[in-house]
Amino acid sequence: MLTRLEVQGFKNLVDVAIDFGPFTCIAGANGMGKSNVFDAIEFLSYLAAEPLVEASQRVRGASGMRGGDPRDLFWDGYRDHEHRIKLAAEMIVPTQVEDDLGAPAKPTTTFLRYEVTLGFERPVNASSLGRLSLLGEELRHIRRGEAAHHLRFGHSAGRFRGTVISGDRRSAFLSTEHREGGTVINVHPDGESLGRPHARAAGRAGRTVLSTVTTNDYPTILAARREMQSWRRLALEPTALRTPDGLGDPRTLGTDGRHLAAALYRIAHGSTSDGTDVDPEAVYARVAGRLADLSGVGVEGLTVELDPVREVFTLLLEEKGDLRLPARALSEGTLRFLALCVLLEDPTFTGLIAMEEPENGIHPANLPAMVELVRDLAVNPYEAPDDDNPFRQVIVNTHSPGVVQLCKGDDLLLAEVRARRTTDGGIARALSLLPFRGSWRAKSGEPTFSEADVVAFLAAPPGAQLRLPLDMVG
Repeated sequence: MLTRLEVQGFKNLVDVAIDFGPFTCIAGANGMGKSNVFDAIEFLSYLAAEPLVEASQRVRGASGMRGGDPRDLFWDGYRDHEHRIKLAAEMIVPTQVEDDLGAPAKPTTTFLRYEVTLGFERPVNASSLGRLSLLGEELRHIRRGEAAHHLRFGHSAGRFRGTVISGDRRSAFLSTEHREGGTVINVHPDGESLGRPHARAAGRAGRTVLSTVTTNDYPTILAARREMQSWRRLALEPTALRTPDGLGDPRTLGTDGRHLAAALYRIAHGSTSDGTDVDPEAVYARVAGRLADLSGVGVEGLTVELDPVREVFTLLLEEKGDLRLPARALSEGTLRFLALCVLLEDPTFTGLIAMEEPENGIHPANLPAMVELVRDLAVNPYEAPDDDNPFRQVIVNTHSPGVVQLCKGDDLLLAEVRARRTTDGGIARALSLLPFRGSWRAKSGEPTFSEADVVAFLAAPPGAQLRLPLDMVG
């Protein structure tokens, strides 16, 4: 779980600090740069797994396409000045992970703060683009006694915080040291007295040091890496959702929605963490019942059939009148809703899910069902995470008044472009994210927003021709 994100110098995030809970909705008009928050989270996930060059190529550039010039990632990246990005993430990591060889690894502490600083090396000739360079990297623990101060969203201290946060430590896991010969990143063992740290030259790294930890020799660093790798952007595409699944295809829903039928079949015919067989009919009934929340979708039942001859999975809906239809015949919005219903049933799908405009393709009458479903995907922080309460976190962005009106003030952040002071002393217009006044995110002396600041989201648009009579409002 990503509990806090701090970004400096990345795109139009000149200096932003965001506290996250299980569910967060970022609201704002088009063109504010809301998606850049998702890009920063996604970038951290890539940095945990790939070389710097590949990570930079996978993030959306200035054109909105991937694979652009790395200067697209920096604030004012094409001006002749020092380029620097600093990212910091406070996170709760899994209590146990597996290394790349399948061996278990148990971190010594589960509440961590990771920082990485990147620079830009200019191109050596006219045909090259330049590249990112690693300037610093830190991984430190957050003490259990300070956890309540950091986790300010509503939660159960015993059932939730006491379950997901464990261990303590006095020294760092990764630290940066500036030596005469250059900057090095020190990798410290988990035990407090297990020998000297291993130094790695930052200038020759070509990737973050955290991304190089692949075995259980450094279990806490590995757990941080696994947590960051679980941060994904869910962009459900109709074509992918409608693509048939063969027997040899993965049985986990892809971030684009691929393998929907195979994923539901695996969930319905699997077993729980304690080895108990899942009841397929109960799983199908729950998905069908949730899908039936959409008005205009007459679902009586749902199942996944395996065709051994064609070797494909087919997700079939039973409608009123004994009509059976493949799921691919549904509308785009209904398909996206169905995919989220499947995710809700999957206890293995954990980590952070970022979704842009979940209301796309959804009729206004069905917005309450969609917002409720998205909220239900997130972990309930008043209960211990388990198969029935997977440790998932959801962040969405929207410009829809309907979605904003259906969210609680505690869950909202308002995106605005405001004047900010840059590191060189100048003034720039950059993204700010304001919490709702009186919510758990609000801090004394820092900007907030109230209902008066979001009138455009709460009132009928100017010139509206059709309105409900006053005696029907409310």
